[in-house]
Amino acid sequence: MRIGLLTEGGYPYVSGDAGLWCDRLVRGLGQHEFDVYALSRGERQEDEGWVPLPPQVSRVRTAPLWTAEDDGVTYGRRARRRFAQYCGDLAAVLCAGGHGGPPGTAEDAPAAEADRFANALYGLAELAREEGGLVGALRSEAAVRALEHACRAPGARRPAREARVPDLLAVAAHLEHALRPLSLDWYEDAGLGAVDLCHAASGGAAALPGLLARHFFGVPLLVTEYGVRLRTHYLTAPDATPPIRALLAAFHGRLAAEIYRRAAVVTHGNAHARRWQERCGAGRDKLRTVHPGMAAAAFTEVGEAPGGAAPDTLVWVGRVEPAKDLVSLLHAFAEIRRARPRARLRIVSVSGSSGVSGVPDVPGVSGVSGGVGDPGFSGDAAYLAHCRGLAAQLFPDEADGPRAVGRNPVSFEQVGGPELPSVADAYAAGALVVSSSVVEGFPVGLVEAMFCGRATVSTEAGAVVEVIGGTGLVVPPRNPRALAEGCVSLLRDPERRERLGAAARARALELFTVEQNTAAFQGIYLEILSRAPLRRDLLDATGTPLPFAVPAEAHVPGPGTGPSPGTGSGRVRTGTVSRTVARGGPGWATDAPVRVGEGVR
Repeated sequence: MRIGLLTEGGYPYVSGDAGLWCDRLVRGLGQHEFDVYALSRGERQEDEGWVPLPPQVSRVRTAPLWTAEDDGVTYGRRARRRFAQYCGDLAAVLCAGGHGGPPGTAEDAPAAEADRFANALYGLAELAREEGGLVGALRSEAAVRALEHACRAPGARRPAREARVPDLLAVAAHLEHALRPLSLDWYEDAGLGAVDLCHAASGGAAALPGLLARHFFGVPLLVTEYGVRLRTHYLTAPDATPPIRALLAAFHGRLAAEIYRRAAVVTHGNAHARRWQERCGAGRDKLRTVHPGMAAAAFTEVGEAPGGAAPDTLVWVGRVEPAKDLVSLLHAFAEIRRARPRARLRIVSVSGSSGVSGVPDVPGVSGVSGGVGDPGFSGDAAYLAHCRGLAAQLFPDEADGPRAVGRNPVSFEQVGGPELPSVADAYAAGALVVSSSVVEGFPVGLVEAMFCGRATVSTEAGAVVEVIGGTGLVVPPRNPRALAEGCVSLLRDPERRERLGAAARARALELFTVEQNTAAFQGIYLEILSRAPLRRDLLDATGTPLPFAVPAEAHVPGPGTGPSPGTGSGRVRTGTVSRTVARGGPGWATDAPVRVGEGVR
């Protein structure tokens, strides 16, 4: 099978988001061939180069999403008229009044508006394909006037009606940036038209080429979102004016709904992401849960090692920041000390890239090595100082005798020192792992503790309950007393602690390993291919059918899979979509395909 892997600011770049996850996926599916289509986010990312690529990556095509020179394309009268129509329809949908749901969500978009948005989007893509680019047109005065006309039209939403010229210019610039993938020269028979399946590593810009490959060639699309891109857009640009926020939210909401509507399968990593996808238009029959895959070897060794952990030691591991709510943890530990005077709390900070502790490096994942959506963050120094001061106030240094040196029962440590050379060693140092977060995505730290066979007490945030299942204790956030009671109950019952730790380890090995993740996507690939019409010409240069040219799953009967009338007994129909060859792409994205081994940086 030939997979077109679509990324934005990710694989194969060294500093890319989701790079580790994509690399493990590609390497784990060596029976398939991968073509990587990557959008870069910055010049620095391109200068840093690519990660080493496995042999199953046959070629890489890249394009900068962060910059685009004016393509210099001059439209004729007919092309200008078509552009005005499509651009006007797109703007009208963004400004249209709502129907009960938040702007841009599926509940706010009746079928007619969804179809109008799709027709405008694909019309612009066809125009760019025929004329050689769309950048100049989207930067023109005509685009701004189309947006202004839609905002002033009867029935427009109030934020759109209040938009002023600076707001319109800002929105037009953002739309030009977001629609740059429409101008690429990837949509050819030898490009995305040659793959069997497009797999977008995220929503938004990464999935847009997959939408066009489906539109032009009928290539099925798989979308994977570990962090819902639409939610990110809602949370960005808080200082923007209400008209800008409303129009951009409407655009990204319509785009997300169109991606979900056209995708064959949409995957997510937890129930929180699934709820967002359903609210934004993804049908339940298309949704699949594929938990992030983590490298478990270093942590399972801790779980297999006998003993070693201090019986009254609690361990917290993560990045020190307000969202982790260490203040509540310290107050909870004060109550724990009243019940267990010999208890000790080790706060271990972990900083650096997400590859340190096996984090899957995907958007929306947060935990031990930090949320990948915030790369390079190493903790909040001011918050750490505050926590140190609070610990000193709550637990003045205590000495066991008149000649002993006092020691605070709370220690602040860091992975990488002689005592804790690795994250696995940090988990091994405690009998109980505690998490006090008030905001959490996918709790990587808890999964790592589960791999280590450690019982956990954690606050209910993000996907914690979904990950823990019944293998640990979960308490309300910002409730020191409940957190203390959960910890004391397990510290007093070592047998229960061991049972929970063993159950947690078994659950983690079943659900959250790299092998599980890879096997799940292999099954999804075959499922999609079995339902998609066969599109390739399976003949050699002499017209002889090629044996074993496609997997057996592709022969499941379905529309478009039979021979075409008049094509001969051995020729397979390539689909009903017109497959015209596009003119040359824009000058800012005309890199030829790179054959791996010949031109890889």
